[in-house]
Amino acid sequence: MKGISLGFLGLGILCALIGMGWGIVMSATADHTLSPAHAHLNLLGWVSYSIFAFYYHAVPEAAQSMLAKVHFALAVSGVVVIVPGIVWAIQQTGETAAKIGSVLTILSMVTFGVVVLKTARR
Repeated sequence: MKGISLGFLGLGILCALIGMGWGIVMSATADHTLSPAHAHLNLLGWVSYSIFAFYYHAVPEAAQSMLAKVHFALAVSGVVVIVPGIVWAIQQTGETAAKIGSVLTILSMVTFGVVVLKTARR
């Protein structure tokens, strides 16, 4: 595994480790207030990134496209913005980052869909 697939898998593992640590802290403190942000980190960071990693590994020609690089940038930006954005929304300090992160995340998935469709047509 190399390139974008390795990048996605490595970041997915990092998200999983952060998410697991966060879950342990929530359990130890019995404060689950931020569980929606924790869940988004695990789902978008670990699960989605792993799926992306294995797709790009299985279909290496898809990983070589400029669109795959755009997908990577959108996906990473989405998680980096949405997770703290959800925290801030829960803490009632603003929802803008959560909204921007949501848009970046959906654009990431649309981009991935286009990559898959383009590759399937070849």
